Amino acid sequence: MSDQSVREHVLDLLKGGGAHLHFEQAIADLPEELRGAKVDGVPHTPWRLLEHMRICQWDILEFCRNSDHVSPEFPDGYWPKEDAPSDSASWDQSVQHFRDDLQAMIDLVANPDTDLFAPIRHGDGQTILREALLVADHNAYHLGQLVFLRRCLGVWDER
Repeated sequence: MSDQSVREHVLDLLKGGGAHLHFEQAIADLPEELRGAKVDGVPHTPWRLLEHMRICQWDILEFCRNSDHVSPEFPDGYWPKEDAPSDSASWDQSVQHFRDDLQAMIDLVANPDTDLFAPIRHGDGQTILREALLVADHNAYHLGQLVFLRRCLGVWDER
């Protein structure tokens, strides 16, 4: 398999589609009043999942491109303390940051000058390929949780 072929497969995973849900589908039309809603027996709200995904994706991206990056404290630094956004603007800002960081990871992988297989100098064996796959996998997992929550809350259309 060629480098370009691997690159294209990873980009497909990051962008969603096929058997993977698009981020935009998972958050579309989620009523503002349900962004902090809890479901019995489920530890997360839509807001907590969105923020967790944003923080983790940002952390992985920054690790890939910034040798001075310091990750949040695990596990508390990867989850918001509050169950709901303080206002609609906070939700919108988190969504936009998620989109921007996802696009930055896509751009990094798509760049033919990025060696997907070279160890990241400041890491301990990680590669851009591994980190991009981690982003895709982590996002897919939590997007599934978000859809589950939306189903429980009665606001998921089986598009």
